[in-house]
Amino acid sequence: MGTWRVLEQRGQGTYGAVYRAEKVGQPEAGPFALKLALYLNDPRFEREGELLSRLQHPHVPRLLERGRWDVPGGGSFPFIVMEWVDGMPLYEWAARHPLTSRQALKLLAQVASALVATHEAEGVHRDVKGDNILVRTGDAQAVLMDFGSAYYRRARVLTHQFPPPGTPQYQSPESQRFQWEHRHEPLTRYEAQPADDVYALGVTAYRLVTGRYPPAALDMKVTEEGFEFFRPPWVPPETLASVCPELAEMIQQLLREEPFARGSAEEVAEALDHWAKTAGPRADRLIAPLPVQTDTAGPPGSLSSWADAPWLAMVALVYLVLGAWWMRHWPVQPIEMAQDAQTDGQRDAGTVGLGGEVLSSPALRGPNVPGAGAIGLEMPKKPLPGQRRSPCEKPMVEINEGCWGRWGDAMPPCGANSYEWKKRCYLPILDGSRPATSAPH
Repeated sequence: MGTWRVLEQRGQGTYGAVYRAEKVGQPEAGPFALKLALYLNDPRFEREGELLSRLQHPHVPRLLERGRWDVPGGGSFPFIVMEWVDGMPLYEWAARHPLTSRQALKLLAQVASALVATHEAEGVHRDVKGDNILVRTGDAQAVLMDFGSAYYRRARVLTHQFPPPGTPQYQSPESQRFQWEHRHEPLTRYEAQPADDVYALGVTAYRLVTGRYPPAALDMKVTEEGFEFFRPPWVPPETLASVCPELAEMIQQLLREEPFARGSAEEVAEALDHWAKTAGPRADRLIAPLPVQTDTAGPPGSLSSWADAPWLAMVALVYLVLGAWWMRHWPVQPIEMAQDAQTDGQRDAGTVGLGGEVLSSPALRGPNVPGAGAIGLEMPKKPLPGQRRSPCEKPMVEINEGCWGRWGDAMPPCGANSYEWKKRCYLPILDGSRPATSAPH
């Protein structure tokens, strides 16, 4: 491929495949990462390559070349070549290596410094998470990867519809609120800000030290007037794991609801680096889980009480946000969907890949409020089109080979778009087992 020899494929996402490659005639120069578009003339690669070309930072992979692979008959596949980063994803690395609070502070400071460079280049990463952070083999330094979802000022807008790119569990409160407030305007575009990256870094830090996601940034409860936002109870990370006070305070700051209260990436990087150097002896103790004593469930009827899982609450929120759009565009009604599933088996609901596409495939509808007067649907004998199939991860519930989420403690009647099963109300889970990532917007 030009001056590059492809050695082996190492991964593939929705829009591109990553190969280990070497320079023709210079194998001693070492391996490189070649990311090739899966679609002819894909403009996403131009945007990713342009932003990477602006970044020269020790914790961001260095861009070496941008090019196109011409094919017979016309057209070309764009590609970018970057330095090869030999390492392990952050969460996986932490699971295999003893981790102290001081080490966590150092790693987070390195990622924050990469965000500083990104923001100074007028860019926003939009998919900061542990899976997109590699801990480099050899020096255990963090490298922020996968700028496929990134955006920079004045870049060409490629898509407009909900949901925004990134991974739902890492979305900021302002992003969630925007999606809800504009739920009837499916072509309204949320413009991510540096504060969104800072919040996502906070979610990453919380999960890194506790092994779980923080309470949902915003939850919703059912009232007589309809849905109402509320802030779920905060569960301090130090109640779940033995982290030092300095790290716990930083995590809480990064997860503030108000964007300005989180601080800029530069302020965060400086603070994390400061505490990594000056924190007391508790920072050198290994992080270990503590007995869980805090009840994180929201009030009855809240989305966070849905299966007692904050990330499921987020999925439910996205259901609600996209529900109006799906209701207008889906060609059949829920009862017809259930009948089709029972008689004809599963139909192809379209490809759902690695990106934020996991929630953009119009496969299922948002739920009605349980008990809203409509009779709940009978549980289908087979999974609905686009529904996730077994095996189902906890706290999902497996019913008739499909994955479902229980709607809190709600009991029948469940509403026109919810399903009854053994005197409880359930919602289908979309087929998106892999976290959303690299969905350009």
